[in-house]
Amino acid sequence: MNEYLLEMRNIVKQFGGVRALNGIDIRVKAGECVGLCGENGAGKSTLMKVLSGVYPHGTYDGEIFWQGKPLKATSIRETEAAGIVIIHQELMLVPELSVTENLFLGNEIRLPGGRMDYDAMNRRAVELLAELNIRDVNVVLPVKQYGGGHQQLIEIAKALNKNARLLILDEPSSSLTSSEIAVLLDIMRSLKAKGVTCIYISHKLDEIAAICDTIVTIRDGQHIATTPMREMSVERIISQMVGREMNQLYPKHEHALGEVVFEARNVTCWDPDNPQRKRVDNVSFNLRRGEILGIAGLVGAGRTELVSAIFGAYNGPYEAEVLLEGQRLDTGTPLKAIRNGLAMVPEDRKHHGIVPDLTVGQNMTMAVLRDFAHATRIDAEAELRTVREEVKRLKLKTASPFLSITSLSGGNQQKAVLSKMLLTRPKILILDEPTRGVDVGAKFEIYQLMFDLARQGMSIIMVSSELQEVLGISDRVLVIGEGKLRGDFVNDNLTQETLLTAAITH
Repeated sequence: MNEYLLEMRNIVKQFGGVRALNGIDIRVKAGECVGLCGENGAGKSTLMKVLSGVYPHGTYDGEIFWQGKPLKATSIRETEAAGIVIIHQELMLVPELSVTENLFLGNEIRLPGGRMDYDAMNRRAVELLAELNIRDVNVVLPVKQYGGGHQQLIEIAKALNKNARLLILDEPSSSLTSSEIAVLLDIMRSLKAKGVTCIYISHKLDEIAAICDTIVTIRDGQHIATTPMREMSVERIISQMVGREMNQLYPKHEHALGEVVFEARNVTCWDPDNPQRKRVDNVSFNLRRGEILGIAGLVGAGRTELVSAIFGAYNGPYEAEVLLEGQRLDTGTPLKAIRNGLAMVPEDRKHHGIVPDLTVGQNMTMAVLRDFAHATRIDAEAELRTVREEVKRLKLKTASPFLSITSLSGGNQQKAVLSKMLLTRPKILILDEPTRGVDVGAKFEIYQLMFDLARQGMSIIMVSSELQEVLGISDRVLVIGEGKLRGDFVNDNLTQETLLTAAITH
């Protein structure tokens, strides 16, 4: 009897001339939960795409053994039939279909004659969700009626319906609230108890530490270490991932704060679907030169709506008075805001940050193309020179600026979006969840860049759901709760408890 359920031996995967995976070995025992750790671009997702058949046998070198026998899958359908199911970071649910229809998509129960047996499927859907202790979902309603936390659990139920023996979760908690993450981790523990084997990929190392038995670390496409979790700490995982000790996750630098340069007055946003409801209710604040202002609050508090309105990007009715250096600005649209010295890196880089059909370089220069325009043509040499300087400055990992932006890891896509906004030379930079889905190494680099910009006199507004990040980076913190300004704190011995208390008390 083979000791391992899964073995991947000497896996090599190339894209053009670039080796994304360079001889990786991974072994997983039945019932084990393995945490796969590495920076953005380390090769984690590529390795899992090889395993799950997204990259079919023949497109990579090396061997995969499943239950002791060679696995040469040419499609996802084959790996799923074997019992290997991957849940991607971007959920694969069809919003308009019901929960049941999503759970059985491609595996429908049919009556004689070919019609779908909805009664049987609905009954099984309720049973599947009950196995995950989910009892507050109506399986006949469209899946879009439910939030990110429920949708993530519905994806897990869908995997169990395919009789998954090995469940691969790629960043399962990146868009979940802390209470939803707690539910997810409880479910992972109960699946482990039932003998389901799991590979768990997450940048949230406290989650990895909470549920994983073994840690596999990869760096730059190479296997670094396989270590039992009981011998590891979060600090040790980080040093294996980045290849250096990271004694301080937040590289806080002293920087002088100047005079007040920016004011937002009486910002009010109404819900696009319910004009009676205010998402932001009469919020005013100011910002000093070189200041990093953190905006904290619970999910749904109105933080993104607040900064979107200031930048002219809120998608409903709103009012906002915006002043820069004492002059009232017209920020009615993002283009007007950019031309008046504001820039914003949005929360959802996939939908609002990148243009997937364009290259890395084109994404970086699209907001400043007129800087390279001469009459009717673009000075391609000057544009490429600028792109290469930015790639170097932001330590952006890409084999070429001519590759598609979608070929980059999440953290490097984020750097490209950041570069696009910085090329507009803003005086005020708004960052909405700048490190979401970004590994610790790339986070550290983004924080260092923020401090460098602040030292040069740029003022930064940062929205973040991670209170540790807000406290680690900000000079001052605003707390938003139910659309209202609940607190304005200088970050001097400020605690998470103080911020949470302000967020949840009226």
